[in-house]
Parts: sequence; C-alpha cells; structure tokens
Amino acid sequence: MHKIQIMDHPLIQHKINYIRREEVGSKEFREIVGEIASLMCYEASRDLKLQDVRIKTPICEMTGKELSGKKLAVVPILRAGLGMVDGILKMIPAAKVGHIGLYRDPETFEPVEYYCKLPADCEEREVFVVDPMLATGGSSAAAIRMLKDKGVKKIRFLCIIAAPEGVEKMKREHPDVALYIGALDDHLNEHKYIVPGLGDAGDRIFGTK
Repeated sequence: MHKIQIMDHPLIQHKINYIRREEVGSKEFREIVGEIASLMCYEASRDLKLQDVRIKTPICEMTGKELSGKKLAVVPILRAGLGMVDGILKMIPAAKVGHIGLYRDPETFEPVEYYCKLPADCEEREVFVVDPMLATGGSSAAAIRMLKDKGVKKIRFLCIIAAPEGVEKMKREHPDVALYIGALDDHLNEHKYIVPGLGDAGDRIFGTK
C-alpha cells in the first residue's frame, strides 16, 4: 500500500501559509523552510525502527532505546532541496548527506541528471529524499530511480508543497516510497508551476531570479 501523509500539524500549516506570501524575503524564507523541514522530519521519522541498548545513568544501569541499523541519509535534489537539509540535520545530526543534481529541460520538461554523490553505505540506510516542491514529479521520480539503481531500498520522500499531478506520478512509478507532504495544492499551470504554490522555491531560498 502506498503511504501518503499530508501534514496536518498546525505549526507546519501555519509556516507554509506564511512563506507563500510574495513579500517574504530570502533570509526569512530560507529560515522557515528549515523549520518546516525539522517539523516534517519529526513526523516522517515516527515509525523508524528502534533497538535496545544498555546504558548507565547517574543512578543505575538500564535498557533504553536507540535507532537501529545504519541510521539515516538525507539526499536533497539540487538545488532547492538544499534548503531542507539543515532543518533535518538539527533533528538527526548523525545523518549522512548525499546530493542528486537534476534540472528540468525547458522544452520537454523532462529531468536531466548532472550530479550524483551518495554516502558509501547509502544502500544500508533509511534515505530521506527532500525537495520543497513536487510539481510534475519528473525530477523526484528520476532521483528515486537513481537511488534504487544504486541499491537503495528504504526511501521516503519529503516535500513542502505538492501538486496532484506529481503525487500521481510518484504513486505510479514508486508505489513503495512513502510520501510526506506539507500541503497538497490544486494543480499545475501551463508553465508547470504549482497553483497556488509559492513560486520558484530555489529562487526564493537563494535570492536568485
């Protein structure tokens, strides 16, 4: 069964609604994207596996819980995905970070790969792929295909805003990947931008046009 979780947490909804405003500048936009990523990471990591570990408190020995296995990797889709990395690392500082570079061909709207660098043991980790926007789903689906081709099996995808078209593509191409979505918007316009959306996330994070 395909897991899709639309975040209903009031703080996430409030912060997403705030950064949609066109008057929000890059510094503030960037900071709040990080905060949203932290909150989404908290929700998306709710069912990670734990293992027993013996520890000694100042009072006595006890059996506690810690994350099992090789922990996590965070893989942003460049460049906008970079805006979500620090927020996740604040929650899980031990996570390794990989990078996947894709751009959308302006004529065909198809994703073109230009960079991929992953932690050496990525296939043993739970991998969070992050990108603020899930529009057509082309880049996200291609990035996940690249990870699977490299042997990664446990993948979750986190985005701040999604369009129904992108969600459908992900469900179709990667039914085994859980989707964590901050807000599900209405549709894509003729330029493949999410409506109502928040514009170009990369431009707003990095102050470029």
